Amino acid sequence: MRIEPRDASGRRLARIEVDERARPTRVQVPGVTHDVYLRWDGALDDAASLRRCVLCGCGDVYVRKNFPQVTPFVIVLAFSGAAVALLGYSTNPVLYALLAVLLGVDVLSLLLSERQVVCYGCGAVYTRLRVARYLRPWDRTIAERIAKAPPELPTALASSPPTAGEAPGSDARPPTEEKP
Repeated sequence: MRIEPRDASGRRLARIEVDERARPTRVQVPGVTHDVYLRWDGALDDAASLRRCVLCGCGDVYVRKNFPQVTPFVIVLAFSGAAVALLGYSTNPVLYALLAVLLGVDVLSLLLSERQVVCYGCGAVYTRLRVARYLRPWDRTIAERIAKAPPELPTALASSPPTAGEAPGSDARPPTEEKP
């Protein structure tokens, strides 16, 4: 399974490869100074499908499809080519051949899309795992409920990593002078 943890501001930190059969208790996230402890208790169901987040322990997760980045362009080209062909502006066999190629690329992009499990609480994205059938797509009511009482992030992920030129452990504020 691949985990993409997010920090408190929602930025992706890194990609972590984890063997869910081995269930490691801690992992090292590149760019984060401390180890992250994974919470496997009740995270997997009987079919080894993820049902809760292993980073924050949130039981609310949803499933989404991640399409390749070329998909929107292929769809726009296919619709514009179909409109030109249907309106009769071109009856050239080359146009029909190009539409067939676009259809093939579109079907291929749909087949290459992968399903991801995303945590409502911490925003971690899980890929390359078995997705349970009972997981549902994103729901606004659940997202609003979680936003009111967000789960506790692991301490390693709660603080943002230092930016370029900033020393680890220092805050970005300039020092203030004390008045005597």
